[in-house]
Amino acid sequence: MRFRNASVRAKVTALIVSLACLWAFAAWVTLREGVNLLWAATVNSNVVDPSEPLLIELQRERRLTLARLGANMREVDQPMRAQRAKTDALTSEFDSASQAAAVEFAMDDALRRRLAEVKGQLGKLAATRESIDAGTIDAAQAAAQYNAVIDSFYRMYDSVAEFDDKEIAKDGRTLAEIHHSRELFAREDALLASVFAKGGFTRTEHAEFVETVGIFRYTLSEALAKLPAEDRAAFDAWLKTAPVSRVQAMEAQLIRHNPAVDSLPVSGEEWRKAADATLTSMQTVTLAGGDRLLERITPVAVGVIVRLVLAGGLGLIAVIASIILSITTTRQLLAQLRKLRDAAHELSDDRLPGVVERIGRGEEVDLAKEAPDLDFGDDEIGQVGQAFNTVQRTAISVAAEQAELRRSIRDILLSLARRTQGLVHRQLTVLDVMERRETDPEELKELFRLDHLAIRMRRNAENLIVLSGSSPARTWRRSVPMVDVVRGALAEVEDYTRVTLLPMGEVVLIGRAVGDVVHLLAELIENAVSFSPPYTNVQVSGQLVANGYVIEIEDRGLGMKPEDLEAANERIANPPEFRITGTARLGLYVVSQLAKRHDIQVVLKASPYGGTTVVVLLPQELVQLDPRPEPQRGDGGERLPRRPTAVATVARPAAGEMARPAAGENVRTLKPARPVPASVPEPAPAPALEPALASVPEPPAEPEQQPVAEFTPSGLPLRVPQANLAAALREDTPTLPDHEEDDDERSPEEIRAMMGSLQSGTRLGRTQAAKMLDEQPGGDAP
Repeated sequence: MRFRNASVRAKVTALIVSLACLWAFAAWVTLREGVNLLWAATVNSNVVDPSEPLLIELQRERRLTLARLGANMREVDQPMRAQRAKTDALTSEFDSASQAAAVEFAMDDALRRRLAEVKGQLGKLAATRESIDAGTIDAAQAAAQYNAVIDSFYRMYDSVAEFDDKEIAKDGRTLAEIHHSRELFAREDALLASVFAKGGFTRTEHAEFVETVGIFRYTLSEALAKLPAEDRAAFDAWLKTAPVSRVQAMEAQLIRHNPAVDSLPVSGEEWRKAADATLTSMQTVTLAGGDRLLERITPVAVGVIVRLVLAGGLGLIAVIASIILSITTTRQLLAQLRKLRDAAHELSDDRLPGVVERIGRGEEVDLAKEAPDLDFGDDEIGQVGQAFNTVQRTAISVAAEQAELRRSIRDILLSLARRTQGLVHRQLTVLDVMERRETDPEELKELFRLDHLAIRMRRNAENLIVLSGSSPARTWRRSVPMVDVVRGALAEVEDYTRVTLLPMGEVVLIGRAVGDVVHLLAELIENAVSFSPPYTNVQVSGQLVANGYVIEIEDRGLGMKPEDLEAANERIANPPEFRITGTARLGLYVVSQLAKRHDIQVVLKASPYGGTTVVVLLPQELVQLDPRPEPQRGDGGERLPRRPTAVATVARPAAGEMARPAAGENVRTLKPARPVPASVPEPAPAPALEPALASVPEPPAEPEQQPVAEFTPSGLPLRVPQANLAAALREDTPTLPDHEEDDDERSPEEIRAMMGSLQSGTRLGRTQAAKMLDEQPGGDAP
């Protein structure tokens, strides 16, 4: 499985290695025959050839030694000294030749052990001679020691490596057996030399002689039967020679001889002449057979050399050619595959994204130019390249269709959002008209609830506009106080009563960023409210810092895992391309797009209270210090926000109250403050940022009524009903409690009185606003 997944280069390399191993095996099979031939020639020239003369001289020294011991001679005569000198000289030559370095490589372990045995027996020869000269051993013991030395040579011959040709190996073994038979006849001759020297057989010697003759004749006949026809004819001719026939006749006489009563039937001189001739001729015939065997070996050796040249030389040339062809083919193959791979990467990394981006921008794309055909030839790789050309054309076509589809979807989203936004604006206008003329407190409460839902629907429509890549239509030309921006965001949050607004400082936000910042804060506050328990509050605070203005939104919910926080921050910092693959993170996507427009930094981190804190850093170019004086308290006891000349935010007071600006302060307002539904206890103000229509002159405040400032748990001033109401109105209105109560505890009469007061203030404001518009050439509008 691993090799299947290997690279093309690795597979070709493995193929080359396999081919080289196959050639090496074939070459070694042929080379082994040549090596055997070479080693056999080395062993023959350095071990066998030097041992042949030494073996013959040892046989002669054994015959002379046994003849001397048979005659009871103690002195070493001249022939004995000369024979020992010849034996020692040939022993030295044999030692020198067998110690050559080539012999060490040519010999195997068996031959190496046999050669060491021969040298060990030759080393004992000096001690044997001393024993013979000292007369401490007899003829039989001396013959046994010489026989041990000579037998070690024949065991060494048996360990010489044979040829792989079976017929030649068989003929070689047959000649070795004939050579061993000559050793048996030489033993017979040495035994008779001792017998002739002392003049007769002992019974033991006669029995040994008869046994040796029998073994010699048997081994010779068995070996001659195995020879090929040519060699058998030569040995048959040798058997018919006079010396051999005479030896056979004398052997027969000596076998019939009775050593106890008869004298020897053969003289020693007569036997020695016939035996020497037989040994010499037998050696000659055996060497001739070896020469003929060598002539038969020569063609075999030549064939081995020829096969070695063919298998080694030509095979090596074929292997080298295969390696070169494999390397060049692999390079071409890899070059084509690399070209195909680069084309695939270029298509996936450059061309497809570029085509998609250009189509997304509305440009016309020529698919034939964007997907040119690649030429890879007509081979198998070329066919793959042609298939890739088809694939890339299809891929670019599909990418273009997908990009066009995404652009169409964005256009559809934008169209639906614009339509929805227009309908929501009309709905808000209708609701505003209905609220102004409605007098029933219950119906008015429901109308306010619908108004709040419509504002949230407007934010959702703006989400679609952001997802489509466009900008919402809500814009401001002039700066807005930061507290009003945050209150505008609260107006777009469902559960705004759980939000605690801390002091924001005397800072204004420039007009071009007001709509997007309101939307961004509304998304973050909505998220904080949604993912925290209903009994907890969400705190919103802000302050100036060195790099701009920071708004912190902290909830006390379950919080997020560190990896989720990291993923969310990464998504906000590097917003991905919008894809219709789910709605789980649409809020974060909207926040990231809004923050990206104005270089706003939004970071989520763990809150020490267990929830999540969102840090919104507005850059310095978006915020300014508010240049106007500190605002005053209105008649209703509410601390009104400081307003710029272009935009004002009116807080929603409790039921029965009307928000009025401080004396001498110009305010542009769109509609009166609306009561919060009665089912929510101590509601926090939920103002909405809206365009300005008119500048309303402020009526003078009544200084004699100064209510004691009380605050709700969220930090907002607590309104006291009718605390600043005119005396005439107070007489027509039933007495209300001094503190604000829940709507569920008020009577219908009380609620009707509150709504009547609200309507009166609203009509007054409209009238004054209309007069101001008539006096001015035009008012500011967002």
